[in-house]
Amino acid sequence: MIGLQHITVRYGKREILSDINATVAEGRLTAVMGPNGCGKTTLLRCIGGLLEPTEGRVEIGGRAVGDYSARALAQQVAFVRQHQQTDFEFSAFETVLMGRNPYQRHLQNESHEDWDIVERCMRQTGTWELRFARPAEMSGGELQRVMIARALAQQTPVLLMDEPVSNLDIAHQRDIMRLLRQSVDKTILIVLHDLNLALQFCDDLLLLHQGGLLYHGGVAEGLTPENISRVYGVEAHLTEGRILFDY
Repeated sequence: MIGLQHITVRYGKREILSDINATVAEGRLTAVMGPNGCGKTTLLRCIGGLLEPTEGRVEIGGRAVGDYSARALAQQVAFVRQHQQTDFEFSAFETVLMGRNPYQRHLQNESHEDWDIVERCMRQTGTWELRFARPAEMSGGELQRVMIARALAQQTPVLLMDEPVSNLDIAHQRDIMRLLRQSVDKTILIVLHDLNLALQFCDDLLLLHQGGLLYHGGVAEGLTPENISRVYGVEAHLTEGRILFDY
C-alpha cells in the first residue's frame, strides 16, 4: 500500500503539486494521468524517494519513504524513467542484470538464480534476442523494453513507470500492458497519455489537474466526458467501451 499525505512540491514560487492525498491499494494497476506539466513525474519521483516533497509524507507499507535505507528502498520500489540514458556500453543482458544489485552483498557475484530471473524478464518483454546488443544498436523502443525488463528483474512490490509505452509500437504497447495487468503481486503506478489504454488495462486512476488531485478511484468511473473536458480541454464521448474525441 502507498500512502500520500498532503504532498506539496514547490520550486521557488511555483507550486507543482498541491496537497495530494490518496491511498493506492496493494496489487492494483493505477494510471497516473493529466496534461503535460501537471506534476505526474514529480509525484512518481516523490513516491520513489528521488525527490523530497516540500510538505507532506509518502509511506510505502506503512513506513515513510525517508526512513528506508537506499538498499532497502531499492528492494521495495523499481522505477522506469521516461527518458533513458544511453551513455553507457553495457549489453542489454548486463543492463537488466543490474536490477538484481539490491539483493547482492559487497563483491558478491550474480547467482544462477539471478541469471534465470533476468532471462525470464527479458523473454516476458520480448528483449531476449537483444541480450548482446549495446545501446547504439537498439531503437528507442527496444531500449525502453530493456529498462522495463530491468525493473521487473528487481522484483519489487512497487513499480513506478513514467510513460513506459510512449516509444513502443501498438503491438508492444499491448504486450507490455498485458504483462503489467497480469502482475497481480505488484502495486503499479503508470503514467499514461493514452486514455483508452488506461481504460482497457488499468484498475484505478489518479487524475491530476493544475497540480491538484481531481479524481482518485476506478478508471472507468473517472474517465468521464466531463472530467476529460475539464482536464484536457477537449470534447469526448464513450462508445462501445472506447473514448472517442470530437476533432
